[in-house]
Amino acid sequence: MEIINLGKVNTIFNHFISEIRDVNIQNDAMRFRRNIERIGEIFAYEISKKLEYQNQEITTPLGITTERLMTEKPVLATILRAGLPLHQGMLNYFDSSDNAFISAYRKHSTGGKFEIKIEYMASPNLEGKTLILCDPMLATGSSMVLAMEAILTRGTPKHIHIVSVISSTAGVNYVKENIPIKNCTLWIGTEDTEMTAQSYIVPGLGDAGDLSFGQKD
Repeated sequence: MEIINLGKVNTIFNHFISEIRDVNIQNDAMRFRRNIERIGEIFAYEISKKLEYQNQEITTPLGITTERLMTEKPVLATILRAGLPLHQGMLNYFDSSDNAFISAYRKHSTGGKFEIKIEYMASPNLEGKTLILCDPMLATGSSMVLAMEAILTRGTPKHIHIVSVISSTAGVNYVKENIPIKNCTLWIGTEDTEMTAQSYIVPGLGDAGDLSFGQKD
């Protein structure tokens, strides 16, 4: 599995990463969502370089030009609810794509332990298509792998791009070892080495869903 870390290149992308981490900026939920959305747009632009293209003639008011245009539409998938702003950023660029949504959550038990539950999925047929599966946080990696296993019941894509804004080293390693398909690329914005006992990434940014949409009970 190829791993591409966009944060290793000095670009404005890193400014957006710094803002979603900053506790002084996180109080503005609209700005947090917009920054996640902009990060999604940059990921979409970079992923677009990996897709298939061919020459097509375009008629302008003054003549005809030949442009290199994409010949495929990736299917965009996300894990609810935290993934919605990141998904929207992708959709801003791949604006004619079909979409898939997966509901996954942590079911907590005594002692701080939890298991990942998949409750709902809506997806088009994925056979032979390019799939982009995004979630802003890749902590343990368990929810990403379970989401992948669930969505593969809708067909086998020709390639899968997994997108995560902030990833833990443990999560990256877990996905590499357990992802059920080989033709896969993992895109990350930055990689943090630590996690808390409750499996939150450190320094991370906190709970992306709460920061986007408010705290849940």
